[in-house]
Amino acid sequence: MNLNFEYGHGFMKAELPDNTDIFIPGETVADPPHIPEELLVEKTLYSIRHPIGMEPISKQVKAGSKVTIIFPDRVKGGEQPTSHRKISIKLILQELYDAGVKKEDILLICSNGLHRKNTEKEIRGVLGDELFFEFIHTGQIINHDSEDYEHLVDLGKTPQGDPVIMNKYVYDADFAVLIGHTQGNPYGGYSGGYKHCATGITHWRSIASHHVPKVMHREDFVPVNNSSAMRHKFDEIGSYMEKCMGKKFFCCDAVLDTKSRQIEINSGSADGVQEKAWVMGNQRTYVPFAEKKYDVIVFGMPQFFHYGDGMGTNPIMLMQALSAQVIRHKRIMSDNCVFICSSTCNGYFNERLWPYLPELFELFKEEGNTLVDLNRYGEYFATNEEYIRKYRFANAFHPFHGFSMISCGHLAEKHTSAIYLVGAEKPGYARAMGLKTRETFEEALKDARLKYLPKEPNILALPRTFTTAAVHLMMKDDVMPLADRYLK
Repeated sequence: MNLNFEYGHGFMKAELPDNTDIFIPGETVADPPHIPEELLVEKTLYSIRHPIGMEPISKQVKAGSKVTIIFPDRVKGGEQPTSHRKISIKLILQELYDAGVKKEDILLICSNGLHRKNTEKEIRGVLGDELFFEFIHTGQIINHDSEDYEHLVDLGKTPQGDPVIMNKYVYDADFAVLIGHTQGNPYGGYSGGYKHCATGITHWRSIASHHVPKVMHREDFVPVNNSSAMRHKFDEIGSYMEKCMGKKFFCCDAVLDTKSRQIEINSGSADGVQEKAWVMGNQRTYVPFAEKKYDVIVFGMPQFFHYGDGMGTNPIMLMQALSAQVIRHKRIMSDNCVFICSSTCNGYFNERLWPYLPELFELFKEEGNTLVDLNRYGEYFATNEEYIRKYRFANAFHPFHGFSMISCGHLAEKHTSAIYLVGAEKPGYARAMGLKTRETFEEALKDARLKYLPKEPNILALPRTFTTAAVHLMMKDDVMPLADRYLK
C-alpha cells in the first residue's frame, strides 16, 4: 500500500506491505461524540454554575475581590471560535461581574511555565479578539515569568521534599481560576487539573522535581498512565499550593477530541474535576485497538509542530518527539520494536526559540554517552543569564526546558531495537543521536528486516501522529487503566 507521511513542510511517500495496519486518531476509532456548537455555551455555563466539590463563583467572590484567570499557552486547546478558552473565560467573567467583581481587579495570566512567552499575536489567537482587546490595553493580560522574582513566592517544600515556587499574582489573589484541558499527555497522563498549576505557573526548580530522569525513567512512567510518580507529584504540588494560599483553585476543564472540540466540561475543585474528567478522558484517550504486538511502527515528523518551528528537525527536540511515541504506545510494541520515521533533519535548531540547544548538542557529542548524562548540566544552563534574558525578553524557551526534553529523549533509545530516520538532509545529526539513516522508507524496512525483525513483521502506520491530538494505543483486550487512585 502507498501512504504519505509528514516530512518537513510536506509529505514523503512510502510503499508498505499490504498487511500494514493503519491508525489515525479520531478516524480509525471514533472519538466519543462532542458537544454540538449550539449547546456549548449552555453546557459550559451549567458546569461553571454547578462546580464539583466547591461553592459556585457567586458565593466565592464579591465586590473588591482580586481575581486571576490562568489559561494555557498556544501549545494546547485549539484556537477555533468555539474553543474552550474563548467560551469559558467569557462566561466566568460574566459570573464575576454579576457578583460585583470589577474589571480592573481581574488579571489574565498565560500559564506558559518554561515554554516561551506567547506573543501578543499568539495570545490574541488563543483568547479571540473580544477578550484580547478588552484586557490587553490596560496591561491585564500577561505571560507567567518564572524568572521574575518580584512576582514569585517561595512556599518551601512539599511533604515529599519538592520545591514549590509559584506566581505571586496567583498566590495573592482572592480567587484563582484554572482554565484547562483534559487531553492525553505523555507527561503524567493528562493536561489540566493540578498539572496545569504545577507546570504552568511555577519555577524551574519546581519543574526539576519531576521533569527529570529520576522520575521519567521509573518503571511507572512508560507506558503513560494516570498514576505515575510524576502524576502524584503534580497533585501534591498543586494541593500544597492551595494549602499555602488558603484557597482552592476553581478549575474549568474540557475533555477534548481529536479536533480540540469539547466532549465534556467539568468545573470545580482540581481533585474533583480530575476524578470526573478522567473517566471520559480515558474513553477518548486510551484506545483498545491492537490485536497483536507491532514489530515496526512507521510515522512521519513535520518540521513545525507542538513546541514550534524546528521541533522536527533539531536533533534533541526530535528525540523527545520520538520518545513521546514510545510513552504513548508501549503497550502495543513488541519487545524488539523498530521505529521508522521521516524527518528532514537538516540541522535547523531554530536558535531564536531554543538558543541553548546547539550548546547542549555539542556537549552531547563530547560526552559520547547518553542524553541522561547531560542532566548534571541542568543548573548550569538554567542559571545562564543570557539564556534567561532570551526567555524573559525574546520569546525563547527557558533553558531548563531542554532538560525535560533530554530526559524524555532517552526513552526512545531505551525501548526500541533501532530507530531509522528517513530522508535526513544532514544525516550526521541523526547518527550523532544514535539513529540509523536511510533515504527511503523502503530501504529502512529492508534493512530492519535483515537485522532486527521476524520474517513477517507486524507493521503499524501512523500517518498523522503529529498533526492530530494523539491517543494512547492499547491492546484490544486491555482494560482501561482503572488502577489509579481516582477510579476506584
